[in-house]
Amino acid sequence: MATVRTAEAHWEGSLMEGQGEVELVTSGVGSFEVNWASRANESDGRTSPEELIAAAHSTCFSMALSHGLAQAGNAPTSIDTTADVTFQAGEGITGIKLTVKGVVPGLTPLQFEEAAQDAKKNCPVSQALTGTTITLEASLVEA
Repeated sequence: MATVRTAEAHWEGSLMEGQGEVELVTSGVGSFEVNWASRANESDGRTSPEELIAAAHSTCFSMALSHGLAQAGNAPTSIDTTADVTFQAGEGITGIKLTVKGVVPGLTPLQFEEAAQDAKKNCPVSQALTGTTITLEASLVEA
């Protein structure tokens, strides 16, 4: 069965001078202010589409990696992922860097790297962003 998640955005004014708000409707966890400055310069307490993509990608990747490791018999103790989404005015999103650190008993660094590369390739958000260069830095951390 398909699952649908919904967010709504409201914008007023021009791109450079306007402002808006994005609401996470399905979860109801909140509404967040957005404007051009938060996208191209400093966040100043506002979010941006790129930050929301980073949140989605880091979460999806962590879930995919955890699942893959558990299915291979090495359930992780913890997975911590940072997604850095680079936005260049006039060019758009120019890249995403995933940095993951995992505590996985019984796994070698090479095995962790292979599992992380597989998760990068197969997580649904990575697949949705196939037109963007996605790099990965994976580190296995001792418990």
